[in-house]
Amino acid sequence: MPAISYLQAVHDALAEEMRRDERVFIMGEDVGWNMLGATGGFTDEFGPERVRNTPITEAGFTGAAAGAAMVGMRPIVDLMLTSFIWTSGGKSRP
Repeated sequence: MPAISYLQAVHDALAEEMRRDERVFIMGEDVGWNMLGATGGFTDEFGPERVRNTPITEAGFTGAAAGAAMVGMRPIVDLMLTSFIWTSGGKSRP
């Protein structure tokens, strides 16, 4: 098995799942423009309906993904920075 980068492994896994299941889509900031490299070529292959750029509203698109999953879709949420995983609006947790 050839050695590949972590980024290439993420790209390949995302593409494999999107090819396998038409209910899978990805949403996040700049996923269509591929700023960090994990979604390169996705808009061309899967179209803008399945590669959705979002505004800088992590809580909003995380909630939208939860709703999509509740109705049978398979959303992938791409948070550009790991520090944005906390969607509490900056409030500290107990």
